[in-house]
Amino acid sequence: MGVGLTQVLVVDDELDILEMTRIMLESLGFDVITASDGEKALEIVEEKNVDLILLDAVMPGVHGLDVCRMLKRNPKTRVIPIIIFSALGTGVDMMLEENDKADAYISKPFTRKILLDKVQGQLEKLS
Repeated sequence: MGVGLTQVLVVDDELDILEMTRIMLESLGFDVITASDGEKALEIVEEKNVDLILLDAVMPGVHGLDVCRMLKRNPKTRVIPIIIFSALGTGVDMMLEENDKADAYISKPFTRKILLDKVQGQLEKLS
């Protein structure tokens, strides 16, 4: 799977973080789709072939952890790697049951290197 073909969905209700993350990933050759809430994220996953999801844990409406839980319980989407990013750090992991857990976690704020390392680590597991 070439980086140029990799479609990443970034979901965050903080537009500055959404935009910063999009710019970082696009500069590395990823095709980036963004959503500012959980409902839109679930719609996008139904409509498009998403290779990886970066998901904020805490959002209004459908919570990021609920989005993660729904995607991990759906046979069609459970194989998509999900990286949760949150100011809560890895503590969000305790809020999910074993089979519903994200594949990786990033604490906010994060650097470009941390983001790239986590994204590439998850994509390498797919290939």
